[in-house]
Amino acid sequence: MADIKQTVTRTEDSGVDTTGANVQQQTKRIQTESAVDTKTTAQNAVWYLLGFVEILLGFRLVLKLFGANPSTSFVDMMYGVTGVLTAPFDRIFGVSSTTTGETRSVFEPSILVAAAVYALIAWGLVKLVTINQKP
Repeated sequence: MADIKQTVTRTEDSGVDTTGANVQQQTKRIQTESAVDTKTTAQNAVWYLLGFVEILLGFRLVLKLFGANPSTSFVDMMYGVTGVLTAPFDRIFGVSSTTTGETRSVFEPSILVAAAVYALIAWGLVKLVTINQKP
């Protein structure tokens, strides 16, 4: 990843005073410039958003695989939020489930498909932002 902020500092050396036993060098700062690269900021925002979405989808996958209790508030909230993200992909594959005692483990391939599609979209957006960027 490239840096978001670039700092340029120029200094001016006023010379070295070599009179006597002490050697002194005087340097003073002339100017400091800072510039924010908006393309890099946009790239970082897209990657950050993708990371957030991927983490949510990862939570959903793990909760479904381990048969988390959907009546708890955290699990219900995670299913509600990530259900919106996986909804376009829910009917692509069948859902495999196993039941052991009271625990029902579910494998939803649509979660993995959603994660891959969102990663491709983020990659495309980053490439679109950098299409005219000089190396």
